[in-house]
Amino acid sequence: MNSRKLVRMFSKTILIGGLVGFVTSFFVKSQEYANVLQPFDGMELLGLVLFFIGMALVFTVVSQTGFFAYLFIHRFGQNFFRSFWPTVQVLVILFALFDLIYLSYSAGDGEISLLFYIIMTAVILIYGIIIARLKVKQTNRTGFIPALFVMVVITALELSLALRAVDVDYIILMLTPLLAANSYQVLALHEVTKRDEEHIKRIEERRKARQLKKNKPAEKTQ
Repeated sequence: MNSRKLVRMFSKTILIGGLVGFVTSFFVKSQEYANVLQPFDGMELLGLVLFFIGMALVFTVVSQTGFFAYLFIHRFGQNFFRSFWPTVQVLVILFALFDLIYLSYSAGDGEISLLFYIIMTAVILIYGIIIARLKVKQTNRTGFIPALFVMVVITALELSLALRAVDVDYIILMLTPLLAANSYQVLALHEVTKRDEEHIKRIEERRKARQLKKNKPAEKTQ
């Protein structure tokens, strides 16, 4: 991994998450847009657009934070659980699905219907399986469980910020950029971390050039 690839991944994640969250606001908050369009109020519309873009960007940053935390957790899990780590991840995924439905519904005191949580969880799971299968095609079959873990468990942890608010619109506005950003990061990770032969070659050439400059003054003094 090098800084150039990391910055590119960070920038693309911000762009994707922000765009998806902003587009989602058109559907979820269509009435608010309608209020400033009829009659047309340019300043109110600009403020509304900036607000939803800002909200989407905040949620995308939450996604990035969660993803980088997962990289640490994944490394720790591999070292601690070793061959049992995939099994542990599956168990945590199952608990996260249970948490998204039953525990979230219980915490909301019935303000949001149980059906909404079931549909939301099903969407997260199905979308996560699709992304995990794509990851397998890009890499190998060992990438399925880690990819699904990110798409379900990490997304659930990040989404808990919105679930506490017990507001369907707010949950949807946060869920879509989270899924978009997490899926991009999962699919792009192997490209960021793979060995870049050209980059290594450039580093080696610069190192040799510096070494030659150091040797030249020594040769002159002799």
